[in-house]
Amino acid sequence: QVQLVESGGGLVQPGGSLRLSCRASGSIFKFVSVNWYRQAPGKQRELVATITSLDSTNYADSVKGRFTISRDNAKTTVYLQMNNLKPEDTAVYYCNTRLGGSPYWGQGTQVTVSS
Repeated sequence: QVQLVESGGGLVQPGGSLRLSCRASGSIFKFVSVNWYRQAPGKQRELVATITSLDSTNYADSVKGRFTISRDNAKTTVYLQMNNLKPEDTAVYYCNTRLGGSPYWGQGTQVTVSS
């Protein structure tokens, strides 16, 4: 099993930055891909960014050039650096991975972009 705990959300003005963290339990973490999803009120959950065990990354078109996903295997933590935030980035952000065919989710962290 894997437990995921997100942190780092908050209220930020448009154009500002936040760094989200997803800390995972277990040494198996370094062998799995990790995703960041987000869900805005009234909308479906969407995939924002992915990092593989080989540090290959992929991003949704809406965040390319603004968000950066990275991982620190020694700390079993994945980060999402979010720059030039826009009001449409407002959502609950979730960390996700899959192990043994089963999905694991964190509890989510709220990001609000507003002036």
